[in-house]
Formats: sequence, C-alpha cells, structure tokens
Amino acid sequence: MKNFGIFIVSITLLYGLSALLNNMIGGKESIILAHNMDENHPVHKGMVFFSEEVRKNSQGKYEVQIFPNGQFGREREVIELLQMGAVSMTKVSSLSLEAFVPYYSAINLPYLFRNKEHYFAALDGEIGQEIHKLGASKKFRGLTYYDSGSRSFYTHKPINSPKDLKGLKIRVMASATSINMLKLLGGSPTPMSYGEIYTALQQNVIDGAENNITALTLSRHGEVAKHYSLDEHIMAPDVLIISEKVWQSLPSKDQEIFKNAAESSAKHQRKLWAAMTEEMKKQAQEKLGVSFHYPNKEPFMELVLPLHKKAAAKDAIFKKIIETIKSYD
Repeated sequence: MKNFGIFIVSITLLYGLSALLNNMIGGKESIILAHNMDENHPVHKGMVFFSEEVRKNSQGKYEVQIFPNGQFGREREVIELLQMGAVSMTKVSSLSLEAFVPYYSAINLPYLFRNKEHYFAALDGEIGQEIHKLGASKKFRGLTYYDSGSRSFYTHKPINSPKDLKGLKIRVMASATSINMLKLLGGSPTPMSYGEIYTALQQNVIDGAENNITALTLSRHGEVAKHYSLDEHIMAPDVLIISEKVWQSLPSKDQEIFKNAAESSAKHQRKLWAAMTEEMKKQAQEKLGVSFHYPNKEPFMELVLPLHKKAAAKDAIFKKIIETIKSYD
C-alpha cells in the first residue's frame, strides 16, 4: 500500500510537471520526450538531433523537451506514463515494447537478421513502417528505429558454445523472447532491472548478462565481467515512439515534419553508433581488460529456430512480419 501511495504521488507530480512545462514554453507547443539513456549515448544524441530538426522545420512551433537518465522512470514506466498522457514521447527497446504490442517480438527473434545491412533494409522498408502502426490500440505509434547494436553475452568466463551457458544465471530483460531464447540455449534467465546488473555481477548473484558493447564501458559492466562473447544473438532496435493522441492532434503537414525529423535523426544516430562502438570496444579491451571471443554462431542459431516457427504460427500478422523480413534483400 505504501508503494502504491508513492506511485500515485509520483504520477501527480509528473502530471504537474507536464502541465508546467506546457505553460513555460510561451507560444510554442511543448513535446516532452523522456528516456533512460545518459547524455553521452548515441541514442540520446540522435534524439537531440530529432529535437533540433523539429524546431527548425516547424519554424519554432514545436519545442521537444528531452529528459534523459531515467528522470521519469524505467522504460516500462515511461511507456505507461505516455499512455496516461504525462509524457508525449519516449525511446524504448523493442524488447520492452513486446509486453505492450506482442508483434514487436517478431523483430526481436534471435538470428532473424542476417547482418546489419539486412537489419536496416527491413526496418526502414514497408514492413518496418507497418509495425510502427501496430501500437495505435495501445495509445502510441513508432516513428523510427535507432541502432542498438547486437546483443551478446558478457560473463565471468568465455561463452564459445551453448554448452558453456549450461546452468549459468544470465540477466535478461523482462522479455518473453529473451527468456525463452536463453532457456533453449541452456542458461538460466534472470530478469532484473538494468541498474542492478553491476552489483549483481560483482557479488556473483548472476554469472553474466547480455547486451551490446556499450554496456561494458558506459555502464562500467566491463569492470566486473571480463569476457564478451560476440555471438550477436539479437538485433533489437530502440524505437522512438509518440503518443497516438499527440500524433492525431498534429496537422498532417506537422506529422510529416515529425516523421522526417525522426528518419533523419536515425541516419545521424546510426553513424554515431558505428563510430562509438568501435571506440567502446577498444576502451573495454585496453582500459578494462575485457577479452573478446568470437564463437561459431551456427550451434546457437540451430537451438533457437523453434522460436521462429512458434512465432510464425501465432497468426497471419506474425507470419507476414517474419517471412517478409527473412525474404528481404
């Protein structure tokens, strides 16, 4: 009951902040964009670019106010705030979105994308645009996909084959796709919040986690997990989403401004991501002493194929998403 009371107070304060911000801009329409990245992250910088493009191309009509560092809560909490109208936009992992719109789990399937070129071509193509619209019934829609790299395992020992995962407690996001994948690979999935990972690794509460390379440096996980195995099991993009109510309130010409700004920001962010991840890998090796391993992906891919078949059998939309992506040139 105490926690519920704190939640209600927090929501009330956020609504008050939201209303205050809308009145502070003075003649401009404020769009509140809250997310959990720090300001040095390429995804945050992509959203800053988005904000600047919106302001410039709307001649200052819209002011996108960005609140980073989880000021409004974790990803799931911010999505819920967006649904309630307390924020207008957020950035969220497609792994988190599948709890709200199950169809996102189709693009989260392990080893669905052949390489980065296939990944971008499919998401930027017609099927990726169709997926953006599937959240409308949940009060939001996607605008663009940001590169979040490939998720791989980092642990206290090398992971060179699925048998090396046997019995290991691996932190995963609270995503059915991630949980089921790890079970098929022989590990023990352990969902927990991102902020708990460092201490859990340090105290051996978990044996490892899985994420992109930036987790080693920006979140300092490389201080307590010295082996990063590039099995690259999932390419789960970050998705820039907007409240459906806010979207529908925009005149069509302004919707185009937001959409074009989002797409331009994705191109900008992807360049930043590519440059940064190379630098992060170098830092992890030279400053943190992390060893990088390059396992054969085939044994991992074979074990998770049942997830593809099970997802495609759910309904016609799942089947279309998966088959379209796999056939994409």
